[in-house]
Amino acid sequence: MNDVKEFAKKMSLKFKDYSILEQVFIHRSYINEHRNSGLQHNERLEFLGDAVLELAVTEHLFNKYNRPEGEMTAWRSALVKGESLSYEAKKIGIENYLKVSRGEAKNTGKARDLILANTFEALLGAIYLDLGYNVAEDFVKEHIIYKLEDILENNHFIDAKSQLQELSQEKFSITPSYETVSEIGPDHNKKFVVDVLIDKKKIGQGEGKSKQKAQIAAAANALENVEL
Repeated sequence: MNDVKEFAKKMSLKFKDYSILEQVFIHRSYINEHRNSGLQHNERLEFLGDAVLELAVTEHLFNKYNRPEGEMTAWRSALVKGESLSYEAKKIGIENYLKVSRGEAKNTGKARDLILANTFEALLGAIYLDLGYNVAEDFVKEHIIYKLEDILENNHFIDAKSQLQELSQEKFSITPSYETVSEIGPDHNKKFVVDVLIDKKKIGQGEGKSKQKAQIAAAANALENVEL
């Protein structure tokens, strides 16, 4: 408990119930190794935080910019994508407080980044639950929305699906297709795994909390690993 109080102090967050903050850092794999601990993993908080994040970003864009819906949707996607969240999670030191299984502790790269992004959302869920929407909104502005200027200036809002489609059509005159290969978890917290194919050949795979997010992750994976 001292650890999470230390984290809260560092982030200038005055929680009323520190057990909620403690839950933020507990990954499902840790519970699987400590079944009698009485602790709960962070997936419900992650589910809540995902919604809070999307609302806070959407509200900011709606209030500040009079732009078409599709344009603002692309901006929002660039702000809340997994890479953005895992980067912020590392920046504020979430990794130092994570409780994961011994196996997960050895993972690096994409697997670790996914855990960090999800934990960032869980933290946001906990802030909303314990301290209210205004504090959560301020947290989003400080740690996520500040990137918007750079995103717009450097056209980072063009999502991976669009980039992959442009490249594929330019090189092969073919539009990539996406195939959902699995749906994991309960309805309220489902994760989708999607393959992206060009001319029926798999070139990438991704996962996400919606088919759209999984498709974007798959396209990003294809752009990273395949020379078109």
